Amino acid sequence: MNFKIMAKGHENVLSLHKSTFEITKDKDLTLSGDCIIGLDIDKSMEDFPKEFKEKLANDDTKVIVELKTPNASDTIEGFGHHDLSLSHPTDIVCRKSTFVCSRTLMIKSDKAAIDLNRDLIADLANGESMDVNIELI
Repeated sequence: MNFKIMAKGHENVLSLHKSTFEITKDKDLTLSGDCIIGLDIDKSMEDFPKEFKEKLANDDTKVIVELKTPNASDTIEGFGHHDLSLSHPTDIVCRKSTFVCSRTLMIKSDKAAIDLNRDLIADLANGESMDVNIELI
């Protein structure tokens, strides 16, 4: 089961956060948003199909997020959780921790913003677009 999102880069993408990374519908980014890697996303959690949300809200569901820009890519793995509400209208956050809130897509992520491919981050800082594919296993 897959869900695809398009995101845009921004000159202030730093990708330095040590426990999360985020994509958002917001169109602007300050330097303090060091977990945000993609902006102006074309879909949010509100667009997830019911079956997709049900599968994500399972502790045994493995989540694979693939990020692709014109010159680089990265793959991040984590897990769903039974307490995920998947209801935030603008933000999608992947977390290394087990913290869950309305913005959380997955927990126990094997990467945070600081761990992502630096060529991918350079593309985003140069304003390139990014394909985000979320796969549930």
